[in-house]
Amino acid sequence: MPTFSRLVRFLAKDGKIYYGDAILPKGVNDIAKITQARIIKGDIFGKHDVTDQVAEVKTLLAPLDSKDVGSVRCLGLNYAKHAKEANMTLPSYPILFHKPPTSLTGPSSPIPVPLPAQEAPGLDYECELVAIISKPTLNVSPADALSHVLGYSVGNDVSHREWQLKRGGGQWALGKCFDGWAPWGPGIVSGEVLGDPTGLRISTRVNGELRQQGETGDLIFGVAETVSKLSRGTTLLPGDLIFTGTPEGVAMGMSPPKWLKDGDVVEVSLEGVGTCTNKVKFVKEKAKL
Repeated sequence: MPTFSRLVRFLAKDGKIYYGDAILPKGVNDIAKITQARIIKGDIFGKHDVTDQVAEVKTLLAPLDSKDVGSVRCLGLNYAKHAKEANMTLPSYPILFHKPPTSLTGPSSPIPVPLPAQEAPGLDYECELVAIISKPTLNVSPADALSHVLGYSVGNDVSHREWQLKRGGGQWALGKCFDGWAPWGPGIVSGEVLGDPTGLRISTRVNGELRQQGETGDLIFGVAETVSKLSRGTTLLPGDLIFTGTPEGVAMGMSPPKWLKDGDVVEVSLEGVGTCTNKVKFVKEKAKL
Protein backbone atom coordinates (compact mmCIF):
# COMPACT_ATOMS: atom_id res chain seq x y z
CA MET A 1 0.00 0.00 0.00
CA PRO A 2 1.35 3.45 -0.84
CA THR A 3 2.47 5.55 2.08
CA PHE A 4 2.05 8.79 0.18
CA SER A 5 -1.21 10.71 0.18
CA ARG A 6 -0.74 12.97 -2.83
CA LEU A 7 2.25 12.00 -4.95
CA VAL A 8 3.91 14.78 -6.94
CA ARG A 9 7.02 14.99 -9.07
CA PHE A 10 8.55 18.43 -9.15
CA LEU A 11 11.47 20.68 -9.91
CA ALA A 12 12.52 22.18 -6.61
CA LYS A 13 13.99 25.62 -6.06
CA ASP A 14 17.34 23.95 -5.39
CA GLY A 15 17.38 22.88 -9.06
CA LYS A 16 16.79 19.16 -8.38
CA ILE A 17 13.86 16.94 -9.38
CA TYR A 18 12.14 14.94 -6.64
CA TYR A 19 9.19 12.74 -5.93
CA GLY A 20 7.28 14.13 -2.98
CA ASP A 21 4.11 14.08 -0.92
CA ALA A 22 2.25 17.33 -1.51
CA ILE A 23 1.70 19.67 1.42
CA LEU A 24 -1.65 21.33 0.80
CA PRO A 25 -2.18 24.84 2.16
CA LYS A 26 -5.03 25.07 4.64
CA GLY A 27 -8.41 24.97 2.91
CA VAL A 28 -6.91 24.00 -0.47
CA ASN A 29 -7.67 20.73 -2.29
CA ASP A 30 -6.02 21.51 -5.64
CA ILE A 31 -2.54 19.98 -5.81
CA ALA A 32 -1.61 22.53 -8.49
CA LYS A 33 -1.54 25.22 -5.79
CA ILE A 34 1.09 23.65 -3.55
CA THR A 35 4.39 25.37 -2.78
CA GLN A 36 5.99 22.62 -0.67
CA ALA A 37 6.29 18.83 -0.56
CA ARG A 38 7.91 16.22 1.66
CA ILE A 39 10.59 14.37 -0.27
CA ILE A 40 9.93 10.68 -0.94
CA LYS A 41 12.76 8.15 -0.98
CA GLY A 42 12.49 4.60 -2.30
CA ASP A 43 10.36 2.83 -4.87
CA ILE A 44 7.01 4.54 -5.35
CA PHE A 45 5.54 1.23 -6.54
CA GLY A 46 7.00 -0.62 -3.56
CA LYS A 47 8.74 0.27 -0.34
CA HIS A 48 9.17 4.00 0.03
CA ASP A 49 9.23 6.55 2.80
CA VAL A 50 7.82 10.03 3.05
CA THR A 51 10.64 11.83 4.81
CA ASP A 52 10.48 14.90 7.04
CA GLN A 53 12.62 16.79 4.51
CA VAL A 54 10.54 19.59 3.00
CA ALA A 55 11.42 21.06 -0.40
CA GLU A 56 10.17 24.25 -2.02
CA VAL A 57 8.31 23.52 -5.25
CA LYS A 58 9.28 25.57 -8.29
CA THR A 59 7.42 23.64 -11.02
CA LEU A 60 5.14 20.62 -10.91
CA LEU A 61 6.06 18.02 -13.53
CA ALA A 62 4.18 15.03 -14.93
CA PRO A 63 3.55 12.88 -11.84
CA LEU A 64 5.64 9.94 -13.09
CA ASP A 65 9.07 10.04 -14.69
CA SER A 66 9.03 8.61 -18.23
CA LYS A 67 11.09 5.63 -17.03
CA ASP A 68 8.37 4.80 -14.51
CA VAL A 69 5.51 4.85 -17.06
CA GLY A 70 4.42 1.65 -18.76
CA SER A 71 1.70 1.94 -21.38
CA VAL A 72 -0.94 4.63 -21.86
CA ARG A 73 -4.33 3.00 -22.38
CA CYS A 74 -7.39 5.09 -23.18
CA LEU A 75 -11.10 4.41 -23.37
CA GLY A 76 -13.38 6.00 -25.94
CA LEU A 77 -17.10 6.71 -25.52
CA ASN A 78 -17.07 5.73 -21.86
CA TYR A 79 -19.56 8.32 -20.58
CA ALA A 80 -23.21 7.73 -21.43
CA LYS A 81 -24.00 11.39 -22.11
CA HIS A 82 -20.89 11.78 -24.29
CA ALA A 83 -21.93 8.79 -26.39
CA LYS A 84 -25.34 10.41 -26.80
CA GLU A 85 -23.90 13.74 -27.98
CA ALA A 86 -21.73 11.80 -30.47
CA ASN A 87 -24.86 10.01 -31.74
CA MET A 88 -23.32 6.61 -31.00
CA THR A 89 -24.73 3.56 -29.25
CA LEU A 90 -23.40 2.63 -25.82
CA PRO A 91 -20.54 0.14 -26.20
CA SER A 92 -20.91 -3.39 -24.84
CA TYR A 93 -17.15 -3.66 -24.35
CA PRO A 94 -14.57 -0.95 -23.62
CA ILE A 95 -13.38 0.88 -26.74
CA LEU A 96 -9.62 0.75 -26.22
CA PHE A 97 -6.85 2.68 -27.90
CA HIS A 98 -3.31 3.61 -26.90
CA LYS A 99 -1.35 6.82 -26.83
CA PRO A 100 2.47 6.73 -26.97
CA PRO A 101 4.49 7.77 -23.90
CA THR A 102 5.71 10.77 -25.93
CA SER A 103 2.19 12.18 -25.73
CA LEU A 104 2.53 12.61 -21.96
CA THR A 105 3.41 16.03 -20.60
CA GLY A 106 3.09 18.00 -17.39
CA PRO A 107 0.19 19.83 -15.75
CA SER A 108 1.38 23.26 -16.88
CA SER A 109 3.26 22.44 -20.09
CA PRO A 110 2.10 23.91 -23.42
CA ILE A 111 0.10 21.74 -25.81
CA PRO A 112 2.19 21.77 -29.02
CA VAL A 113 0.19 21.63 -32.25
CA PRO A 114 2.42 20.46 -35.12
CA LEU A 115 1.97 21.54 -38.72
CA PRO A 116 -0.07 18.47 -39.80
CA ALA A 117 -2.64 19.25 -37.09
CA GLN A 118 -2.91 22.81 -38.40
CA GLU A 119 -3.99 21.70 -41.88
CA ALA A 120 -7.68 21.57 -40.95
CA PRO A 121 -9.88 22.59 -38.00
CA GLY A 122 -10.77 19.99 -35.42
CA LEU A 123 -8.59 20.51 -32.33
CA ASP A 124 -10.49 19.33 -29.27
CA TYR A 125 -10.15 18.71 -25.51
CA GLU A 126 -11.21 15.78 -23.32
CA CYS A 127 -10.95 15.91 -19.53
CA GLU A 128 -10.46 12.43 -18.08
CA LEU A 129 -9.95 10.63 -14.79
CA VAL A 130 -6.64 8.76 -15.00
CA ALA A 131 -6.05 5.57 -13.00
CA ILE A 132 -2.47 4.41 -12.40
CA ILE A 133 -1.69 0.71 -11.95
CA SER A 134 0.44 -0.18 -8.91
CA LYS A 135 1.43 -3.83 -9.45
CA PRO A 136 1.29 -6.61 -12.05
CA THR A 137 -2.40 -7.24 -12.68
CA LEU A 138 -3.80 -10.21 -14.57
CA ASN A 139 -7.38 -11.47 -14.60
CA VAL A 140 -8.30 -9.44 -11.54
CA SER A 141 -11.93 -9.39 -10.42
CA PRO A 142 -13.86 -6.11 -10.22
CA ALA A 143 -14.07 -6.62 -6.45
CA ASP A 144 -10.27 -6.67 -6.14
CA ALA A 145 -9.39 -4.29 -8.98
CA LEU A 146 -9.07 -1.06 -7.00
CA SER A 147 -6.42 -2.65 -4.78
CA HIS A 148 -4.25 -2.72 -7.93
CA VAL A 149 -4.58 1.05 -8.45
CA LEU A 150 -1.77 3.29 -7.17
CA GLY A 151 -3.98 6.36 -7.27
CA TYR A 152 -5.84 8.82 -9.45
CA SER A 153 -5.01 11.86 -11.52
CA VAL A 154 -6.64 14.05 -14.18
CA GLY A 155 -5.61 14.26 -17.81
CA ASN A 156 -6.51 15.84 -21.13
CA ASP A 157 -6.82 13.46 -24.09
CA VAL A 158 -6.14 16.17 -26.66
CA SER A 159 -7.64 15.12 -29.99
CA HIS A 160 -7.91 16.29 -33.59
CA ARG A 161 -11.24 15.15 -35.03
CA GLU A 162 -10.24 15.49 -38.69
CA TRP A 163 -7.22 13.22 -38.17
CA GLN A 164 -9.10 10.95 -35.77
CA LEU A 165 -12.26 10.36 -37.80
CA LYS A 166 -11.48 11.14 -41.44
CA ARG A 167 -7.77 10.60 -41.99
CA GLY A 168 -7.11 7.62 -39.72
CA GLY A 169 -8.50 4.80 -41.85
CA GLY A 170 -10.90 3.80 -39.08
CA GLN A 171 -8.26 3.99 -36.34
CA TRP A 172 -8.19 6.90 -33.91
CA ALA A 173 -4.46 7.04 -33.22
CA LEU A 174 -3.46 9.62 -35.83
CA GLY A 175 -5.76 12.15 -34.21
CA LYS A 176 -4.63 11.54 -30.65
CA CYS A 177 -0.96 10.61 -30.60
CA PHE A 178 0.94 13.81 -31.36
CA ASP A 179 3.73 14.73 -28.95
CA GLY A 180 2.48 16.45 -25.80
CA TRP A 181 -1.17 15.61 -26.38
CA ALA A 182 -1.78 14.01 -22.99
CA PRO A 183 -1.14 16.56 -20.23
CA TRP A 184 -1.76 15.01 -16.83
CA GLY A 185 -1.34 15.67 -13.14
CA PRO A 186 -1.02 17.75 -11.11
CA GLY A 187 -0.36 14.76 -8.84
CA ILE A 188 -1.56 11.26 -7.99
CA VAL A 189 -4.00 10.99 -5.09
CA SER A 190 -4.07 7.64 -3.33
CA GLY A 191 -7.31 5.69 -3.10
CA GLU A 192 -7.10 5.90 0.68
CA VAL A 193 -7.36 9.69 0.41
CA LEU A 194 -9.69 10.05 -2.59
CA GLY A 195 -12.03 7.22 -1.65
CA ASP A 196 -14.52 5.82 -4.15
CA PRO A 197 -13.67 7.22 -7.62
CA THR A 198 -17.37 7.11 -8.53
CA GLY A 199 -19.33 10.36 -8.41
CA LEU A 200 -16.40 12.79 -8.65
CA ARG A 201 -16.95 16.09 -10.45
CA ILE A 202 -14.84 16.53 -13.59
CA SER A 203 -14.68 19.54 -15.88
CA THR A 204 -12.97 21.51 -18.64
CA ARG A 205 -12.66 25.26 -19.04
CA VAL A 206 -11.33 27.02 -22.13
CA ASN A 207 -10.19 30.60 -21.52
CA GLY A 208 -12.32 30.52 -18.37
CA GLU A 209 -15.47 29.32 -20.14
CA LEU A 210 -16.96 26.13 -18.70
CA ARG A 211 -17.17 23.60 -21.54
CA GLN A 212 -17.42 20.21 -19.84
CA GLN A 213 -19.06 19.46 -16.52
CA GLY A 214 -19.77 15.88 -15.56
CA GLU A 215 -19.46 13.24 -12.88
CA THR A 216 -17.56 9.98 -12.96
CA GLY A 217 -20.80 8.28 -11.97
CA ASP A 218 -21.78 8.60 -15.65
CA LEU A 219 -18.97 6.23 -16.66
CA ILE A 220 -20.28 3.26 -18.62
CA PHE A 221 -17.37 1.14 -17.36
CA GLY A 222 -16.26 2.35 -13.93
CA VAL A 223 -12.67 2.17 -12.79
CA ALA A 224 -12.95 -1.24 -11.12
CA GLU A 225 -14.73 -2.79 -14.10
CA THR A 226 -12.30 -1.16 -16.54
CA VAL A 227 -9.22 -2.48 -14.74
CA SER A 228 -10.81 -5.93 -14.52
CA LYS A 229 -11.76 -6.07 -18.20
CA LEU A 230 -8.42 -4.72 -19.44
CA SER A 231 -6.57 -7.31 -17.33
CA ARG A 232 -8.35 -10.29 -18.87
CA GLY A 233 -5.57 -12.22 -20.57
CA THR A 234 -3.35 -9.11 -20.63
CA THR A 235 -1.04 -8.20 -17.77
CA LEU A 236 -1.20 -4.59 -16.64
CA LEU A 237 2.11 -3.40 -15.21
CA PRO A 238 3.14 -0.88 -12.54
CA GLY A 239 3.07 2.58 -14.05
CA ASP A 240 0.48 1.77 -16.71
CA LEU A 241 -1.91 4.70 -17.10
CA ILE A 242 -5.58 4.33 -17.97
CA PHE A 243 -7.37 7.41 -19.31
CA THR A 244 -10.98 6.45 -18.57
CA GLY A 245 -12.93 8.57 -21.08
CA THR A 246 -14.50 12.00 -21.21
CA PRO A 247 -17.93 13.43 -20.34
CA GLU A 248 -20.18 15.43 -22.64
CA GLY A 249 -19.30 18.95 -23.77
CA VAL A 250 -16.45 18.38 -26.23
CA ALA A 251 -16.07 20.93 -29.02
CA MET A 252 -17.09 18.34 -31.62
CA GLY A 253 -20.54 18.07 -30.05
CA MET A 254 -21.30 21.81 -30.32
CA SER A 255 -23.09 23.53 -33.19
CA PRO A 256 -21.00 25.08 -34.56
CA PRO A 257 -17.98 23.33 -33.02
CA LYS A 258 -15.79 25.48 -30.77
CA TRP A 259 -12.42 24.11 -31.82
CA LEU A 260 -9.32 25.05 -29.85
CA LYS A 261 -7.16 27.82 -31.29
CA ASP A 262 -3.58 28.96 -30.91
CA GLY A 263 -3.16 30.63 -27.51
CA ASP A 264 -6.23 29.08 -25.87
CA VAL A 265 -5.80 28.10 -22.22
CA VAL A 266 -7.35 24.75 -21.31
CA GLU A 267 -8.03 23.73 -17.70
CA VAL A 268 -9.07 20.16 -16.86
CA SER A 269 -10.08 19.51 -13.26
CA LEU A 270 -11.02 16.52 -11.12
CA GLU A 271 -12.56 16.80 -7.68
CA GLY A 272 -10.13 15.85 -4.95
CA VAL A 273 -7.12 15.98 -7.28
CA GLY A 274 -6.78 19.41 -8.84
CA THR A 275 -6.28 21.10 -12.19
CA CYS A 276 -3.98 20.92 -15.19
CA THR A 277 -3.67 24.25 -16.99
CA ASN A 278 -2.15 24.08 -20.46
CA LYS A 279 -1.83 26.66 -23.23
CA VAL A 280 -2.30 25.68 -26.86
CA LYS A 281 0.78 26.54 -28.89
CA PHE A 282 0.83 26.20 -32.67
CA VAL A 283 4.27 25.12 -33.84
CA LYS A 284 5.75 27.46 -36.44
CA GLU A 285 7.40 26.15 -39.57
CA LYS A 286 11.15 26.08 -39.26
CA ALA A 287 13.03 28.51 -41.45
CA LYS A 288 14.53 26.90 -44.54
CA LEU A 289 18.31 27.11 -44.87
